[in-house]
Amino acid sequence: MKSKFSFETYKKLAVIGVLYIAEGLPYGFLFLTLSVYFRSYGIELKQIGLISLMGLPWSFKALWSPIVDKYGQRWHWIVATQLLLALGIIIFANIPIATLPVFIWIILLFISFAGATQDIAVDAYSIDILESHEQGVANGVRTAFYRVAVIISGGGLIAVSSLIEWKYSFYFIAALFIFIALVISLNKDFHQPKIIKKVEQQKSNFLMLWYYPLKELLVRKDAIPVMIFILLFKFGDQMMTQMVYPFWYDNGFTREEIGLISGTLGMLLTIIGALLGGYLTSKWDIATALWILGAFQAFSNLGYAAASHFGALTYQVYSASMFESFSSGLGTAAFLAFLMRLCKKQYSATQYALLSSIFVIGARLSGALGGYCAQYFGYTNFFIITFFVSLPAFALLPFVMRNLKTLAGE
Repeated sequence: MKSKFSFETYKKLAVIGVLYIAEGLPYGFLFLTLSVYFRSYGIELKQIGLISLMGLPWSFKALWSPIVDKYGQRWHWIVATQLLLALGIIIFANIPIATLPVFIWIILLFISFAGATQDIAVDAYSIDILESHEQGVANGVRTAFYRVAVIISGGGLIAVSSLIEWKYSFYFIAALFIFIALVISLNKDFHQPKIIKKVEQQKSNFLMLWYYPLKELLVRKDAIPVMIFILLFKFGDQMMTQMVYPFWYDNGFTREEIGLISGTLGMLLTIIGALLGGYLTSKWDIATALWILGAFQAFSNLGYAAASHFGALTYQVYSASMFESFSSGLGTAAFLAFLMRLCKKQYSATQYALLSSIFVIGARLSGALGGYCAQYFGYTNFFIITFFVSLPAFALLPFVMRNLKTLAGE
């Protein structure tokens, strides 16, 4: 019996794996490792929370995506951004951290911009090379390798930093970016020319590509409550995320423990939670999934509150971490399925980009706010606050479901 996939398909999957390792590395570095790095130098929690704002370039990358689309080949952009990422991290590693000078934030924004630009090119190249029957398995590969990259540059890097100086652990990530850039430069499998559209569009048409999908979303019944729901559903979860590693550090846990338990094991449990959440969402209706899995996501924050209140003993913090990581995966699966359900097929790519941007903006703002709350209220009260911040989204679910029913023609 003939194999479902050809040798060419497997080569494409290998390419996808490399590209999504490249895409995942900046995320782990920026949003996991830096919180421990800053806290190890005594940086205040409210300033650590501001790291979350470095994710805003990912929210607005669609603004400059036409430039990436129009000029050069995909692999030119990927290699260039890989080298810029390496340069940014090398510069960052050599800046004195004690006073958090403005230049550090400029460099971090530079790294974020390079990472977001890389995402544009990587996602575009993946779409270019994959046939429709290859996309399902390719999505599995891209998710798995992206998470592996986050483990490497997040939990793995934190664990390694306990054995060598922070500077040299950052050099390792920079060297990894350079190595990937060389692999892509020298391997022709990454050099497929981009697809050129035959029909030239007028400048006004570009705006129309955004106008019609956005208009279709906004004219629906209960459109505004739906947008607010997207902003709030993971607000408490994301508000807490930026402060989890500092909480571990401040309670005397070693960088090995943070990297291996909260970082690596936590990421694996998030993957398992997402897989189970996806299965349950496919079995239930979307409303039930959002209610039940969203409730797990919200209540898991109280695990950290309990651990903090009762002395942050090792087994308490480990248990809170595992429950929170698993529950976050559950909630994420239901939420992403909901976002996909909102999109009309003829506008799917643009509407999904618009809706997910609302979520990312909320996530970044909540992360920044989390630093201030943890600073002024203390960890126990902060974790309780993140639970209550999660609740308003549930009050909007009736409006959300009415919107989906309208979309389905009921």
